[in-house]
Amino acid sequence: MLIRRRRSWELPESAATPEHVFLSRRALLGGAAGLVALAGAPGLAQAQAAGDPAGDPTRDLYPAARNPAFTVSTPLTPEDVSANYNNFYEFGSDQMNYSIARIAARMPRRPWTVKIDGLVEQPREVGIDDIIRAMKLEERLYRHRCVEAWSMTVPWTGFPMKDFVAFAKPLSGAKYVQMETFVNPKVAPAQNRFIYPWPYVEGLTMAEATNDLAFLVTGIYGKPAPNQYGAPLRLAVPWKYGFKSVKSIVRFSFVAERPVGLWEKVQGQEYGFWANVNPQVPHRRWSQASERDIGTGERRPTLIYNGYGEQVASLYSGLEKTEKLFM
Repeated sequence: MLIRRRRSWELPESAATPEHVFLSRRALLGGAAGLVALAGAPGLAQAQAAGDPAGDPTRDLYPAARNPAFTVSTPLTPEDVSANYNNFYEFGSDQMNYSIARIAARMPRRPWTVKIDGLVEQPREVGIDDIIRAMKLEERLYRHRCVEAWSMTVPWTGFPMKDFVAFAKPLSGAKYVQMETFVNPKVAPAQNRFIYPWPYVEGLTMAEATNDLAFLVTGIYGKPAPNQYGAPLRLAVPWKYGFKSVKSIVRFSFVAERPVGLWEKVQGQEYGFWANVNPQVPHRRWSQASERDIGTGERRPTLIYNGYGEQVASLYSGLEKTEKLFM
């Protein structure tokens, strides 16, 4: 008899709480507030329409089939909660209100092209719709852990990053993938300031980028992702702190030297390249031993590699002797 042992992070699909169960009075109140705000700001309404996911040219691909290999033990975060709790510093620094989502909606979603360059067979620039339609979309349930010690659980839609790496055709000398976000100060007000060295840059090793868990996201909750989540293309690497999951990507560069991310440039003593979740290694200003679930408000113990150690710990075997893997 074949006995299958379920992985530490897996649960039956039936254990995942459906999105509609969570939708609550808060969603109605949030929607009403948004309508009132837009009624008094027609210019903003027009700008938001340009970035409306309802008009996404790939809308017909959603909802994608859920991959049952990627499930979670924690309940899904209600959409109205995660949609209005965002770190997206290009649009502002206050993630705990509706302003980031509202301002990010101004960003046009199309045209959107992605540059592929560096150590590749042929550098090129590809339209986002061509990339999405060249891939097979699927839905995955992932936990997300922010370095600020809050967490959420959401149903991402997208495709494995390893499929994109194959699409890009890197050369053997490529050791890392460097990713960059858009720069558009006309719609991203914080990019008019010089506090941060825009564009937002992050990177992965090739081994990390081709791990089964590394995921390029185009949608969430069964539809194209709204802008505040990092549309039209973002990264999700659930074993790392959230700042590694770069949003609104416009460039993938395959390089031989290790990239230096924006937060590493700004504060290298607090935000390193690896950014792997470890409850035993505190941030310089707060503990990482526990996290607050933004959906339930509950505080729970943080798990090593955010609970994905079985899948990724081998990537770092031996490196802990020379590298700060968990800062």
